[in-house]
Amino acid sequence: MTVNRAERSAEDGDANLAQQANTTVPLFKVIVIGSGGVGKSALTLQFMYDEFVEDYEPTKADSYRKKIMLDGKESQIDILDTAGQEDYAAIRDNYFRSGEAFLCVYSILEQESLSATEELREQVLRVKNDDSSIPFLLVGNKTDLDSRRAVSQEVALEQARRWGVPYVETSAKTRQNVDQVFIELMRMIRDRRQQDSRQGADGSNLVGATKATQRIKSGCTIQ
Repeated sequence: MTVNRAERSAEDGDANLAQQANTTVPLFKVIVIGSGGVGKSALTLQFMYDEFVEDYEPTKADSYRKKIMLDGKESQIDILDTAGQEDYAAIRDNYFRSGEAFLCVYSILEQESLSATEELREQVLRVKNDDSSIPFLLVGNKTDLDSRRAVSQEVALEQARRWGVPYVETSAKTRQNVDQVFIELMRMIRDRRQQDSRQGADGSNLVGATKATQRIKSGCTIQ
């Protein structure tokens, strides 16, 4: 059979489109939340640019995007660093709706910042229609100042267990666990997508069957 040039060109175009579709880089949307001054921006900038920024203006909302390898596969993470000040509380709903996962940060130096995470968690669940399985990490930041600690690991772990989420301690200054928390959230999003895909395929309830759900329920600390 003779294939003319136009037909061959069309076939080549279709093949290229199929190849592009197969190589699309997945995008993971993470929202960083917490009260003012806990180090949300410092964690984000350390992850993005490998630098510690100690003095910066209070954040309104800054968005960042970075390509990384996630378990051997090229991926992109989109990070929205939200405002911690109460003045911006009214606009958080719009940000929360766009997020697939939440990095909830408090300072181990301030009990009040841990207490503030309760309201933020409730707001996330309300916006997400009380979806308690949404990928979520509780993060205690500023471990480089452990001698001034005001919140014990035990207290934070108990809160994380009550929520059914993992707990991690970080330092934006020393970079302790900085990469791990963002990458872990990406894995949780990936596993959540796979779970949703399986549910859509067979209509079954697979809550608790995926790695993401197991990690969320473990309440473990990433070392």
